[in-house]
Amino acid sequence: MTSTYSVDPGDPDASYLAFWRERHLCTLTTPRPDGTPHVVPVGVTYDPGERLARVITRGTSAKAAHVRAAGPDGAPVAVCQVDGRRWATLEGRARVRTEPDRVAEAERRYAERYGRQPSPNPRRVVIEIELTGAMGRG
Repeated sequence: MTSTYSVDPGDPDASYLAFWRERHLCTLTTPRPDGTPHVVPVGVTYDPGERLARVITRGTSAKAAHVRAAGPDGAPVAVCQVDGRRWATLEGRARVRTEPDRVAEAERRYAERYGRQPSPNPRRVVIEIELTGAMGRG
């Protein structure tokens, strides 16, 4: 059994990566303009090769607004998933992306992880999290 650890999000061990490939509901924590945390349930995909986590959402969602409000340097955020005693957190800087190819890639990865194609949404954006840290317990 793996104990609590910190890991390079671009080079996770096999069990950490496998956990992120299982179907789990996650949370995304973004900072509100007053600095308090906003925590919401989301689907997350993890791409260690690109050091990215992705969350698809409506462009008008509060989470997208919080990320945009942080400015061009992005918002400090965390995504987390829990399954009993197992948990994993990815941390980094988030930016809202609207480019159709980036949104399509996020939708493709979502469908792969969650086993269903997201319903069409012309207002969809992707929150891309440039990963700077990872931790968890396998």
